[in-house]
Amino acid sequence: MFELLAVAAAPVVTFSLDPSLVIQLVLSTVMPLLVGIVTDRVTSGAVKAWLLAAFTLATSVLTGIGDAIASGTSFDLGLALILFIPAFVVSVSTYYGLWKPTGIAVKAQDVGSNK
Repeated sequence: MFELLAVAAAPVVTFSLDPSLVIQLVLSTVMPLLVGIVTDRVTSGAVKAWLLAAFTLATSVLTGIGDAIASGTSFDLGLALILFIPAFVVSVSTYYGLWKPTGIAVKAQDVGSNK
């Protein structure tokens, strides 16, 4: 018959947070504000979207490079490109769900245009 043996030394559930992923999440949250600071109100929405995408891609790649340097492993470009997608989604959703409704996005635009 079959016997089920539990291994006492192996944990069933672990919880760990990769510091580089936490950094990327935080940067993705504030990235729309940075776009607002470097642009002004007359900048088209398309330009702002492309700028946000470029900033998010650069953040994803640089975070991956920093993680590779810190851990002494090779840089995985594919992982950085895949992680760009949820980071961009977080940036856009934080803009429309948090920064725009609270008026903070408008204040960031005012800082960027020196008003």
